[in-house]
Amino acid sequence: MKIKLQLLMVSIGLSVLLVGCGKPTASNRFFKDQPYNFQTLRALGQIPYGGADTGEVLATVKNIRETDDESWYLGWSHTAERVEKMARNLKDPVSRGRALLRAHNYYRTAEFFLHPKDHRRKENFHKSLAAFHEGLDTLGVKYRIITIPYSEHTLKAIYYPGPAGAEKKPLIVSVGGYDSTLEELYFGSAAPALERGYSCLTYEGPGQGSVIREQGLLFTYEWEKPNKAVLDAFLKQYPKPKKIVLIGRSLGGYLAPRAAAFEPRVDGVVAFGVCYDFQEAALRQLPKFMKVLYEKWLYQEKYAGILNALVGLKMKAVPAVRWGVQNAQWTMGVKDPAELMVAFKNYNLKEISAKITCDVLILAGERDHFFPTKQVEEFSKKLINARSVTSRIFTDDEGGAEHCQVDAVLLADSVLYDWIRDKFEKQG
Repeated sequence: MKIKLQLLMVSIGLSVLLVGCGKPTASNRFFKDQPYNFQTLRALGQIPYGGADTGEVLATVKNIRETDDESWYLGWSHTAERVEKMARNLKDPVSRGRALLRAHNYYRTAEFFLHPKDHRRKENFHKSLAAFHEGLDTLGVKYRIITIPYSEHTLKAIYYPGPAGAEKKPLIVSVGGYDSTLEELYFGSAAPALERGYSCLTYEGPGQGSVIREQGLLFTYEWEKPNKAVLDAFLKQYPKPKKIVLIGRSLGGYLAPRAAAFEPRVDGVVAFGVCYDFQEAALRQLPKFMKVLYEKWLYQEKYAGILNALVGLKMKAVPAVRWGVQNAQWTMGVKDPAELMVAFKNYNLKEISAKITCDVLILAGERDHFFPTKQVEEFSKKLINARSVTSRIFTDDEGGAEHCQVDAVLLADSVLYDWIRDKFEKQG
């Protein structure tokens, strides 16, 4: 039996190195590698609300070598430093503030593919924080940082009060996902909300942003706990809004619905890039035969070594798998891919969907490389007690097929805010 397993390992190992090495060749991509291409789109997606400029992004990526994480870091950090230096020499406060916000985004992007233990991750993170807050201050954007007690730790939120009349509108509450930062949520949620006259509360929980970097507090699948702590702390300082709409992006497409299932104060929840079953999505990143093997017998503890070896080979061959595993081991506190698959199993909405009673909006892209669109239908069918269920799958033809619509930010916002108006605001 031992010899057969060793032969199987050699055979599968060769297959793993071959599968996934072929890359798409579409001419409209910045990189053949999907993670590199997606993260470039993610940076570009902040243009509508002042977080990037087209020429700066294009000038950066043209000098980055495909799947070379060091080249990625050097390219983006160089741009960040150049733009920040330029900001210091600008006399006009609007130009200076906007340049600082762009520098923030470029610093955030630079650290993305670095190993979690690389000291430059924290250094770049602090540079991005400084540029972000100085940018907001220079532009005169009103905000307040809220520190939330959470067991022996603290969570962090930023409240952006809307203009006069915002108190008559729903409060937009926003949380990110697997690799989000609190500051990034300004461009994705706060800026578009403020532009439309809403107040916005953004927050980061365990496993995210400064919480994981500064305190080492790991992700929890019981997201109702940090979400409750945030709302409790906010409502101690501010009047209860007429309505609360909770938006979760990427893994937040699990976190926000999970929280809403246990939180009666949430009137509407948005799964932006729905995450109905995280383990299924993770297995989707591996070759089909590995998925079949895992479901049949690799999940058993006695075969953990085989699974770890196979995923290790895949990590060497495919940057997306390498980054995904490293990030999860860091933010979830697991030691190897076998433990990771067990941890991912807890992040699913199968059993708690029926507990959600508020209005639900599900947004997805038909070419989402993280979560299959079939999870939209699966989630929808389980929402048997929701007040209403609305879903929208964005297509290639309309330019919004990517994960979380980083390729069509304004299009997605138009759908989101029309839904909010329809559900929570009286029409004249």
